[in-house]
Amino acid sequence: MLNGLDTFVPRLLDLTEKAGIDVSGYLMDHVCYRVADMDRYDGLAHAWRLFAEKTHTSLVNGRPITVFVLQKSLTIAGRIIRVIELPAPKQGSSYLEGWEHAEFVIDEPFSHFMSRYDEHDFDTKSLGKDLNPELGYKLPEGLQIKFHQMPLEHVIEIERERGLALTIEE
Repeated sequence: MLNGLDTFVPRLLDLTEKAGIDVSGYLMDHVCYRVADMDRYDGLAHAWRLFAEKTHTSLVNGRPITVFVLQKSLTIAGRIIRVIELPAPKQGSSYLEGWEHAEFVIDEPFSHFMSRYDEHDFDTKSLGKDLNPELGYKLPEGLQIKFHQMPLEHVIEIERERGLALTIEE
């Protein structure tokens, strides 16, 4: 079910280190798996529910994104993986299927974090998001790291309180 996660996490961490970005002190909040089409999204969403303690689906930019909180955490490369994000593909975009990014929780303003890495070209287009803004960085091999200031499980609780969830399963 989680094929490739055991090689994705160490590779992502290695590429992050080679890029000169230190994530050693930050929580790896969740990992993201991309799919090419809605049929594959629906199939994986159904299958992964069997391994989830909780699932949460919400609409983000007009497409469903399902988050799975695993019944049993995984430890890979010294990182605990408990939350997996599965976004439906964006209309008109094509994706290769596979693990794409990990997100880390930082405890400082984005401007302070970015100032330590002046030579890096961060993607700042999602800093204006109303709920849990994020900062992105593209790594080689089509991988990414993202940074935000609130764990995804906390964001889910806020979405539930605001009535933004499409489906909730516990």
